[in-house]
Amino acid sequence: MEKILEFLKECGVYYLATADGDQPRVRPFGAQCGFEGRLYLTTSNKKAVYAQMKANPKIEISGMSRDGRWIRLTAEAVFDERREARQAMLDANPELSPMYSLDDGKFEVFYLANATAEICSFSENPQVYKF
Repeated sequence: MEKILEFLKECGVYYLATADGDQPRVRPFGAQCGFEGRLYLTTSNKKAVYAQMKANPKIEISGMSRDGRWIRLTAEAVFDERREARQAMLDANPELSPMYSLDDGKFEVFYLANATAEICSFSENPQVYKF
């Protein structure tokens, strides 16, 4: 999980895909943190992405690092309603503070479960991680 967390940080912006009925939806993400040995991401419960993940928790993430490697990650989004998890996200990503606060009623965090990630490049075999 740590290797994937660091890779996503290297990417800066990565893209998360959900299903909206039979239509795929992709949007940029950029905040992540490690908490209790899990990889966490965040969103607002006011956004369509939240409703899509609640209806179908299967997601995919893709991003590219500055050195030309890329990641393909499949997982299930598991929402965590604990204050401690939200606090960990805010601590790791202070740039979220203008948008979210611990008890604002919209700040949601989720971790990735049943995840498989491949870090790929044009010159090496893919590195596969499961967590």
